[in-house]
Amino acid sequence: MAGRIRQSDVEEVKARTNIADIIGEHVSLKSAGVGSMKGLCPFHDERSPSFHVTPQRGFYHCFGCGESGDVYTFLQRMDHVSFTEAVERLAGRIGFELHYEDGGPAADHGNRARLLAANQAAAEFFVERLTSPEAEVGRRFLGERGFDAAAAAHFGVGFAPKSWDALTDHLKAKGFTTEELSAAGLVSQGDRGVYDRFRGRLIWPIRDVTGQTVGFGARKLLEDDPGPKYLNTPETAIYHKAQVLYGLDIAKRDIAKTHRVVVVEGYTDVMACHLAGVTTAIATCGTSFGVDHIKVLRRVLGDDSGVGEVVFTFDGDAAGQKAAMRAFAEEKRFAAQTFVAVAPDGLDPCDLRLARGDGAVRTLIETKTPMFEFVIRHTLSRFDLETVEGRVAALRAAAPIVADLRDPALRPGYTRELARMLGMELGEVARAVRSAEGRERAPSDRVEGARASRPDRDGAARRDDGGGPDRPGGSRGPGAAPSERPFSIVQLPNDPATRLERDALQAMLQYPEAVGDDLLRQGVDCRFGNPTLAVVRDGIASAMTAGGGAGGSGTATATLTVDRVVAEVPAPFASIVQQLAVLPVPQRDDTELTAYVRGVVSGLVDRELLRQKQELLGRLQRTDPGDRTTFAAIQRALVDLERERRALRGD
Repeated sequence: MAGRIRQSDVEEVKARTNIADIIGEHVSLKSAGVGSMKGLCPFHDERSPSFHVTPQRGFYHCFGCGESGDVYTFLQRMDHVSFTEAVERLAGRIGFELHYEDGGPAADHGNRARLLAANQAAAEFFVERLTSPEAEVGRRFLGERGFDAAAAAHFGVGFAPKSWDALTDHLKAKGFTTEELSAAGLVSQGDRGVYDRFRGRLIWPIRDVTGQTVGFGARKLLEDDPGPKYLNTPETAIYHKAQVLYGLDIAKRDIAKTHRVVVVEGYTDVMACHLAGVTTAIATCGTSFGVDHIKVLRRVLGDDSGVGEVVFTFDGDAAGQKAAMRAFAEEKRFAAQTFVAVAPDGLDPCDLRLARGDGAVRTLIETKTPMFEFVIRHTLSRFDLETVEGRVAALRAAAPIVADLRDPALRPGYTRELARMLGMELGEVARAVRSAEGRERAPSDRVEGARASRPDRDGAARRDDGGGPDRPGGSRGPGAAPSERPFSIVQLPNDPATRLERDALQAMLQYPEAVGDDLLRQGVDCRFGNPTLAVVRDGIASAMTAGGGAGGSGTATATLTVDRVVAEVPAPFASIVQQLAVLPVPQRDDTELTAYVRGVVSGLVDRELLRQKQELLGRLQRTDPGDRTTFAAIQRALVDLERERRALRGD
């Protein structure tokens, strides 16, 4: 086993990596001001973005749940990898050769990396076998559904030979062990040992949002195959079917750009949609669309403004209707508007493309129906509306659906529509909806609405965390109780003095080059009234000194980094430094940035000079006029202070 990665390499890989690019593969980021970006937090469920990223400083922080860190921390938390694996993954991404303390390369880059490598090697094996004579049945299957060789190559479709050990032998020859192949879900265990899990089937690689192959979906082709129609990779350390969406890796950019996602039911439907021009199509992998899928999609959609669209396509049969109702049960988790698209003749997108062409697929999506309207019609279809009893029962079933609309502005319109569908008086239907609204609104909903976080003037989410106004706390993980959240800078007092100290520290941490060496040194020499911010100031001063920037040979701007400040402050204060490093500055224009950061630090220094002036005036009043030497020294000091203040203001 190789030793530790050299620290210089760790820092170099981090410096060469844009943290926004890495986080952007999981979260749709938007500009939040000069040098700052924000999006929906990937570590907890939220409706308003409180997750901030500062690419220039390489840090992120969520003002909702308190998660903070750099690009390595993000990969460790998001992808459940070790620190070494995170460094190695980013190094491989930029083509950087790492060095280890014992001088050799790592033979094993961690269990997760080995599983990913085994899956990638298997994917290449399957793709290569699709051109073999044995795979004619697979190529014919694709061709009959309108997919040529180019389409197969684009989606990485392959073929698993009808063999018990072809893949196993191939991967063992590449150095993978039986244990690794089993852990990756590529082989199964029988009485006579391991054997290939996928045999005689068409194979689709299932990739995570970053494009890494984490599993496979296999379609039955042969009549003598006793297995299910579709066979997927089992749950593994890297494959969790409730969190993976097929096609998301190639659809994510268009989803983020158009704020629309189309959820279809199968691999061939995804292929058909993309080839028809609907490039935001994705599908679940052998499971129903659920809560974890929604969390993934909301981050990619940037689902916080309510302007996005989620379009579900379902078969027109009973199973499709049931799937639609399951999706409706989770509809409220989206801020985006939800729709249902069902072809009049019940064709799925793949069959629709075959029968009527690409244009029909695009038309299907464009002629979508609002999900609430679809659900109401489906609910009414269960009752005999020709009878009084049937209409009353249908009203009782449909009224709660209208009452539960997220947007109250839509309720009057849907109430009228329901009255029209039922052929009943509007007043009678409206009373039923109002009655259902009172029953359906649970106390927990009201509490949740009252506790919803609102952005403060800096865009950070304010919450009642139950903590004191100025007590740093320890770190927390997702799901911790509110009292366990780390101290948030939005809990700081809102008086002008504290705001000035906070803004000045933010400027020093984020834009030391714009502040300049001299002003930085003056800033860290200022007294602070807030004890928490005073610790951060001391950390900045210590980091500058350690790097030679304060009293040393180096410059302050060259040696001051967030990493160094984090290393200098006590552990409970590290999160505060990271929060200040990502908090957006109020200026939106690059041309105003330098003036702002210098201005706010100058304001801090000016306050300190004013305090010193008041102390000198007090000393002057207490000095005996007969002590001419002391009296003159104080007056000279006052003149020097006033000259320094005028120079600071540019007078």
